Amino acid sequence: MSLLPRGLTLAVALLAAAPVSAQSSGPVVRTSAGSVQGAAVGDLNVYKGLPYAAPPTGWRRWRPPAEASAWKGVRDATTFGPACYQPKGPAGVYTSDVGPMSEDCLTLNVWAPAKADKAPVLVWIHGGALTTGASSEPIYDGARLAERGVVVVSINYRLGVLGYLAHPELSKESREGVSGNYGLLDQIAALRWVKANIAAFGGDPANVTIAGESAGGLSVMYLMAAPQARGLFHKAISQSAYMISTPQLRAATFGDYPAETVGTYVAYKLGAKDLAALRAMSPGELTDAAAKAGYAPFGTIDGRVLPRQLVDVFDLGEQARVPVLAGFNSGEIRSLRVLAPPVPADAATYEAEIRKRYGDLAQAYLKLYPSTDLAESVLATPRDALYGWTAERLVAKQTAVGQPGYLYLFDHGYPAAEAAGLHAFHASEIPYVFGTTDRTAPAWPRIPATPEEAGLSDAMVGYWTAFARDGVPSATGRPAWRAYGADRAYMAFADAPKPGEHLMPGMYELNELVVCRRRAKGGVPWNWNVGVLSPPLPAADPRC
Repeated sequence: MSLLPRGLTLAVALLAAAPVSAQSSGPVVRTSAGSVQGAAVGDLNVYKGLPYAAPPTGWRRWRPPAEASAWKGVRDATTFGPACYQPKGPAGVYTSDVGPMSEDCLTLNVWAPAKADKAPVLVWIHGGALTTGASSEPIYDGARLAERGVVVVSINYRLGVLGYLAHPELSKESREGVSGNYGLLDQIAALRWVKANIAAFGGDPANVTIAGESAGGLSVMYLMAAPQARGLFHKAISQSAYMISTPQLRAATFGDYPAETVGTYVAYKLGAKDLAALRAMSPGELTDAAAKAGYAPFGTIDGRVLPRQLVDVFDLGEQARVPVLAGFNSGEIRSLRVLAPPVPADAATYEAEIRKRYGDLAQAYLKLYPSTDLAESVLATPRDALYGWTAERLVAKQTAVGQPGYLYLFDHGYPAAEAAGLHAFHASEIPYVFGTTDRTAPAWPRIPATPEEAGLSDAMVGYWTAFARDGVPSATGRPAWRAYGADRAYMAFADAPKPGEHLMPGMYELNELVVCRRRAKGGVPWNWNVGVLSPPLPAADPRC
């Protein structure tokens, strides 16, 4: 709560948002909305807090993003914009201070080589379950990537109930008769801004790679499926994404509650009798109350923004036909144990439950996830069902439509992570990809400043920036990373990059069969409801 008088608080807010005249020698760039002045940092030009859309406030709450208003003079671009509203979660590995929050949060940041000219562009979409996170987090600092000749853009987008709520009244007021997906529409608006403006920063609008991790990786898949995003990017990187079933706007084909029904329930729990009442709530109050009511944001299959389930889009070859780099971490669930099934009392109980739930696929399941190590099997089951299956499916489906796919497994540990039981945990590859191993969150296991850690990071920075440049991941002095192809090639990142073939034999096939049977029968979602939490598996189907 602000301790400033109301009038002074308003004045400070207006001053912070207003364009300013150039007061220093920082680089100035002209964008479609006006001029911005960033900061020269070594051989880079850095611009922060650039608005790519109008503030989604007041009557614009729960509407598609509108074009940012033009300004006169030169706008200061040396400070990150505020984070989008998000609830305060429990303290943990990922907890960091995102700074000030605002509903007026649709900004992006640019790191560009000072002499960039038609440089490849990488647009980073942060993770956080579509609920938390911000482009300003230090772990996402784009300087190291930009030093390799890439223009890096990181974006904010609406989160939680403000970014993904669907509701019958919202659908009614929409010209297209749909609602939800506002955070995804923000991402599309940011990509349109990049197409219109990035050349002024030295980037090539014809060579844009979208990239993200976790919910950012999910967003990459949404963008690959979204017709409105077609042509706005040319390559995609999806780290630890999850191709789970997605709520439909008004139907419950796969057991998920319809998105409009969820929105109606949230409004009821918040005591809002209509849309006007929801819009009258303060953004912080609304965000916290919705999270407390159990609202979990996802995209909405509405037939327009997201035309159909992601699995169907990729099966039909309707996704963006671009090169893809995708992978997952061996210890994903070590830091996400809420997603893990309970550990059964003993091996006999475990095997009996698996046979009861998986039927004719039980033997294949137990071969992959044996009863000889229950603790590890319980962690591996949701890891593969969510992240491993998704990563391999992405590269396999791109291969099927004639595009190269590059698969990886991050399997790296270091002393502090091992001591915490967090070997290769969810998101632990990010500081290596960004070269920010010294800029992690306070509770993140400390990465030692050793030549070995620096070498692994240098390799991953090299592979990722090369992929953004020409669609083929490569790194000087490192092994060649072959496309997935018929050999099902992949790259493992343990202590050093090591190529291999046919990652985790049987893992992809089993999970593909499980999902296929659930899709064929209907009425059952596919997500982390696996292992001893799995509903009885439907019988074999000729479509599978």
